[in-house]
Amino acid sequence: MMDLGRLRALHAVAVHGSVGAAATSLGFTPSAVSQQISKLERETRTVLLERRGRGVVLTDAAQALAATARQVLALVEQAEVSLEEQRGRAAGRLVVAAFATAARGLLPGALAELRVRCPDLDVRLLETDPYQAAEMVARGEVDLAVVQDWENTPLPVPDGLAREDFGTDPVDLVLPAGHPLAAAAVVGTADLRGRRWISVPPGNICHDWLVRTMREAGEEPDVVHQVGEFETQIALVAAGLGVGLVPRLGRGPLPPGVVARPVRPEPVRRVFALWRQQASRRPAITAALAAVRDHWPTRGAAPEPGTGRTAGTGRTADALRPGAVPAAAPAPDPVPGNGGTGRAPAASD
Repeated sequence: MMDLGRLRALHAVAVHGSVGAAATSLGFTPSAVSQQISKLERETRTVLLERRGRGVVLTDAAQALAATARQVLALVEQAEVSLEEQRGRAAGRLVVAAFATAARGLLPGALAELRVRCPDLDVRLLETDPYQAAEMVARGEVDLAVVQDWENTPLPVPDGLAREDFGTDPVDLVLPAGHPLAAAAVVGTADLRGRRWISVPPGNICHDWLVRTMREAGEEPDVVHQVGEFETQIALVAAGLGVGLVPRLGRGPLPPGVVARPVRPEPVRRVFALWRQQASRRPAITAALAAVRDHWPTRGAAPEPGTGRTAGTGRTADALRPGAVPAAAPAPDPVPGNGGTGRAPAASD
C-alpha cells in the first residue's frame, strides 16, 4: 500500500511545479520532499521525476499518479471531517490564510478566542494575497481563507468553494494635511484625477481596483510609488510624496501631518471567507467562522473620518451559511503591468 505522506508530496510537486515550491507549501525542506518522492519511486518501481535543466518535471506516470493522489487526499479529508463531526468538537489542524490587513486588524482577537473555545484545535495563520488564498483553498493547501475584493474587481472563486460574507471595509483618501483636498469634508471621485498615487504593486487586487476605479473616472492613474504595506504608504504620504486610498481595517492612528477624508461615492472592500464545500460540516470550520463573525464589529478598524465611529460593523445581507456554494465570480479583465494574470507575486495588504 502506498504511503499517504509520499502521495501528498507528489501531489504538491504536481501542483506547484517544483520540489522547492512543494516543500514550502508543505512546511518541509526540499530534501525531505525529494526523499519522499524517491521512496515513492522505489515503492511503485516507477520513475516519477526527470531532471530538465536545473529543475525537474513529472513523468507521464507521475502525472497520472498525482491525479489519483488528489482524489485520495480529498477522500481522506472527507473521512477526517466525518470523524471530527462525530466527535462533536473542533480538533486537529486548521490552516487559515488571510490578506495582511485582516491578519492585523481582524484575526488576532478571533484566533485568540478560538484557542480558548477549541483547545484541541491547532490553528496556523498564513498571510497571503486573496488571489493566491482562493487557489490555495481549492488545492487543499489551506482550510479557510479570509479574503477581500471590490464590486468592480471581483475575486475569481474556484469551483467547489463555499463562502460567507462578513461585511464591507470603507476606504478613505489619505493625504498630507497641507494638501488642497485636505480642506474638504468629503472628496468626490472627480477630485481624484490628476493625483500622484502611492499604491500596492501591480498584480495585487487592491492595485487592480485602483486602476479600474480611476479608469472609470476617466484617467489612467499615475502610480509613482509602489509598496506592499499600507503602513508604508502612509509614511510616504506623510513625507508629501503622494496620496493613497487606504482601507480602515487594521489601520492605526494616522501620524502627524496626515489626514483621511471620505470619498463619495464611497469605495468599499467586501470581506468574506472561503472554504472547501466538502468541509462545510467540519466543526473546526464552523467554529472559526463564528469566531471571525463575532469579532467583525470590534475588529479594530480605524474610526470613520470626523465621526469617531468604527466602520464596517454590519454583516452583508447576502451572507451564506456553511454548506452553500455560490457561483464563482467572473475573472477580472487583465490589468496592464501584471502580465494579464491578475495574480500577485507576494503577500500585501
